[in-house]
Amino acid sequence: MNELAKSKWFRIGFAIITILLIIYLVNLVGFIFTPITIIVTTLFAPIAIAGVLYYLLRPVLTIFAKYVPRALAILIIYLLGIGLIVGLVFIVGPPLSEQFNSLINNMPGIFDELSSMVTNLQQSDWFKSVQQSQDFSYKDIAERLTDFLQGAVDSIGSNVVSLISLLTNIAIVIVTIPFVLFYMLKDGHKLPDVFLRFTPEEFRPESKKVLQDMDTALSSYIQGQIIVSFCVGVLLYIGYIIIGLEYTIVLAIVAMLTNVIPFIGPFIGTIPAIIVGFIDSPITALLVIAVVIAVQQFESNFISPQVMGKKLAVHPLTIIFLLLVAASFAGVLGLLMAVPTYAVGKAIVVNAYRFITIRNRYNDKKI
Repeated sequence: MNELAKSKWFRIGFAIITILLIIYLVNLVGFIFTPITIIVTTLFAPIAIAGVLYYLLRPVLTIFAKYVPRALAILIIYLLGIGLIVGLVFIVGPPLSEQFNSLINNMPGIFDELSSMVTNLQQSDWFKSVQQSQDFSYKDIAERLTDFLQGAVDSIGSNVVSLISLLTNIAIVIVTIPFVLFYMLKDGHKLPDVFLRFTPEEFRPESKKVLQDMDTALSSYIQGQIIVSFCVGVLLYIGYIIIGLEYTIVLAIVAMLTNVIPFIGPFIGTIPAIIVGFIDSPITALLVIAVVIAVQQFESNFISPQVMGKKLAVHPLTIIFLLLVAASFAGVLGLLMAVPTYAVGKAIVVNAYRFITIRNRYNDKKI
């Protein structure tokens, strides 16, 4: 019996049973964790957004802090940021507002045009032959699309209170972010020392290495992804202007925002531009695809290697699997958080193994 208890597989089985038992007991008293869930979901958005801004502004703060006190440097960055936002509003705001309003006003016509195209496709001889050969029937796609849009409008109208509540929460988050960001920039460099106080003296060098690798993984990903997405947005804007596409600023911003999501983001951002181009003419849609392919090739071969480098060292197939799982669990938020979370987790696991190895060697020497 003692030999069985000491065996490797017995210990693994006992550990699995213990974990499952803990999960079962936690599920029975799940109501206890409801307040914690509310707190986490409430604080997640301002902390996550402030964290992204922290990694973007930290290099600038490091430069300014060499010449002025840290708090004053943060205030200078805030003033420069406000000036940049105001400048963008005056420069980009009018054409962006004009194109956005034009897109909203023309949206019924766009959907009517798409419905007409779908109807013509359904009535074509090719479609009928495919339908007969495959021996199945199609519902009217145009009607389904119209019903969906009508349902969405009715849903918005019947949930005005929820919409107002959502807008209020967004406003609170926007107001909260500058304060959270200020203290992150002011005291963020002290955080590793706080963690190291809870670590034995002999393990602090390795623990510090773990924290540095986590910080490097996050900063390299966030800074690199934002810069790459901005470059892609600018290049697509130029390309859309060259081919004469409508709503260039709106479509370029959509592509820039979706490009933050690895692999599938560029495809998502391309769909609206292809639709707008196809409504104009099939040739324009092909030109949009050509522009997107050219920009993505330039980004993957020239921009990303210079900006992102190989710091994350995550295989593309791993990223695809991560995105599939994350999208199933958390939707769009999961797509955004999957890769940086994996990068931090990988840094923790790799360095934890190194940490345990060093600790075992240290204990062997003491013995």
